Amino acid sequence: MSLVTPQIIILLIMLGSLAGFLAGLLGIGGGIIFVPMLLWAFHVAGVAPDVIVHAAFATSLAIIIPTATSSTLGHRKRGNVDWHYVLHLGIGGIVGAVLGASLAAMLSGHWLKTLFGVMQILVALKLYLFRPHLPPERNDKVSTFALLSVGLIGGAFSAFFGIGGGIIAVPLMVILLQLPIHQAVGNSSALIVISAIAGVLSYVHHGWDVPNLPPFSLGYVNNLAALLVAPFAMGSARLGVKVAGRFSHDKLIKIFSAVLALIGLRMIAQSLFF
Repeated sequence: MSLVTPQIIILLIMLGSLAGFLAGLLGIGGGIIFVPMLLWAFHVAGVAPDVIVHAAFATSLAIIIPTATSSTLGHRKRGNVDWHYVLHLGIGGIVGAVLGASLAAMLSGHWLKTLFGVMQILVALKLYLFRPHLPPERNDKVSTFALLSVGLIGGAFSAFFGIGGGIIAVPLMVILLQLPIHQAVGNSSALIVISAIAGVLSYVHHGWDVPNLPPFSLGYVNNLAALLVAPFAMGSARLGVKVAGRFSHDKLIKIFSAVLALIGLRMIAQSLFF
């Protein structure tokens, strides 16, 4: 089956809508849902096994750009984005994203899938066990070196795994930089936009002459999947945010963390034993 069929197009739209809804419902970045979704959709479409993981990571990162941009604009209206901090975070993020995407491009799909599965399990444990203990907020300015370092780590993590990176950038900004939680989330959204753009460009570069990529690909980024998924994911994310108020957030997070751990274990098993 080809990627350019009515069945696959409908599948991408449905999965993108579901991923966006879950992201809005649970208050987490969509990348950790987009990657498994794209891996399955690309597998069903018959994408070559030697490029499927890299294509999923790169395409997920491309989908994140408009969603993170929308989030950043929303936080800016609320005064939660410090552009001076974002400038230095972004410089570190660009360097980290290029390094992260370059490292991912060097590894085989089996290794990437295994590492992604491990990361999912660790994130699931964090979601299930984490009890926030916020340090006192700082009154002085954050050093340039600290901002560059956090940006570097967040950008590398984001590009390497094809996810937003807020799952690591926000805790770093709260714990290490001692920023208020709302400003940490706002700055993280802006950092994600910058690092995602740098990561996508790096994936395009590394996948430029790679054979067996699916139609409508620019390097490892599949433009068809990104253009189909992004608008539906953004729309359904808003619905998820509205529905979230009707349910116990703690219970939803515990259920999702269990599902996430199972998906991670399945990905590890697939990459090691099949």
